[in-house]
Amino acid sequence: MSIRIFAHLTDDLSAAAREAREIEALGFDGAVTQETAHDPFFPLLLAVANTTRLHLMTDVAIAFARSPMTLANVAHDLNASSGGRFTLGLGSQIKPHITRRFSMPWSHPAARMRELVQAIQAIFATWYDGAPLRFEGQFYTHTLMTPAFTPTNTAHGKPAIGIAAVGPLMTETAGAVADRLFVHPFTSENYLRQATLPHLKAGLDSAGRPAGACQLFYGPLIVTGTTEEIFTRSRQATLDRIAFYASTPAYRPVLEAHGWGDLQPELQAMTRDGRWSEMGRLVSEEMLNTLAVVGDVKDIAPQIWARYGDLVTDFSLSSGTVDRSALARIAADLRALAAA
Repeated sequence: MSIRIFAHLTDDLSAAAREAREIEALGFDGAVTQETAHDPFFPLLLAVANTTRLHLMTDVAIAFARSPMTLANVAHDLNASSGGRFTLGLGSQIKPHITRRFSMPWSHPAARMRELVQAIQAIFATWYDGAPLRFEGQFYTHTLMTPAFTPTNTAHGKPAIGIAAVGPLMTETAGAVADRLFVHPFTSENYLRQATLPHLKAGLDSAGRPAGACQLFYGPLIVTGTTEEIFTRSRQATLDRIAFYASTPAYRPVLEAHGWGDLQPELQAMTRDGRWSEMGRLVSEEMLNTLAVVGDVKDIAPQIWARYGDLVTDFSLSSGTVDRSALARIAADLRALAAA
């Protein structure tokens, strides 16, 4: 089985070029960026200029903070300049961030995401195939494209598009229109197999697409370390991260799949009170070992492979407390398991 393994690229523009070279030298297949406090595209542009083979992805860019045309432009430019090494990963975020942080409209997120991706694909069809631009939907309309605004450097083809999903409607949307399903880190093997995959298949079937048309990208939560001190910091950081995700109503179905649904409103109330540092204490050992892979560096790849090796084609490995060389060892172990 062929897999690709990605590392996370910093959003610090002063360090992005150096980190991209390091990621490539360590043998990773690609690099991903996330949209938190900084733009996710700028570090990838520096990676384009400083690597030769890394596949580059946003994991993820906030879709509803932008229009289909702006997303099509940046995706095209990164893909063309990298020689076809870019995938546009998109996520919906949640209503408060879209309306109050980005001051953009929010409604029917799954339907809006489906139409946004279809609009980008229509724009690509104009740029790459010469089709007239006549996209008129409920949320987006694109009917004007003149030669002056049409890219001509199209030799490397259209960028792939991925959608991040947790719930059933967004998962079905990914199956219907996307090339990748970005599985949220806050998941479990049971939820992936029992909830995500059936809805992915339903989405594929609804659009008459074959199995495999939308492949899985997943970055599991990892607790490990090369020393006891690093392991302890990794464990605490992961407990805090699980608690943060678990406080979000949209992610409650993952908890409910394991009988932990009542924890969500309790954690959400703690966020309102600003009790962020206390939230990780509510995450049990059972939850930690279900939602994350935990162990020595040598034990991580076998756990990931046992849970997800038959499902996932692209993995990302990240840990804020574990150095990248240790993650590269995990990546090498995963490749060995895939080859076997």
